Amino acid sequence: MSSKFFSRRALGVHVALVAWLVMCVAAAYWQIGRAFGGNSLSFLYAIEWPCFAVLGFYGWWALLHVEKPTADQEIERRAYEERMRAEAALARSLEAREVDDPQLAAYNDHLADLSTLPKRKLWGH
Repeated sequence: MSSKFFSRRALGVHVALVAWLVMCVAAAYWQIGRAFGGNSLSFLYAIEWPCFAVLGFYGWWALLHVEKPTADQEIERRAYEERMRAEAALARSLEAREVDDPQLAAYNDHLADLSTLPKRKLWGH
């Protein structure tokens, strides 16, 4: 249990949490000052920063308590995915036979071909 909280990764997460909480408290304090200075929109931000701090705390907790799947769980997941892919392919082939519209059938075949291609990044071009 101590390695969960004192490993190199965990210490990095602890430092990130402390930095995040300090930044959220400072930003909330700054927004409260601006709100009382006459900027009414800053009241909303003064509430928002503590919410961000709570989300940071939740993220810290989740990162410390995440567990890697065991080899058996990984094998079971892959088998489930393969079974679902086979069922989907069977359903697509049965649906293709039932379609009366040849144009719709051709479009569905095109979509099926696209789903087998490797995924590309669609951002940054």
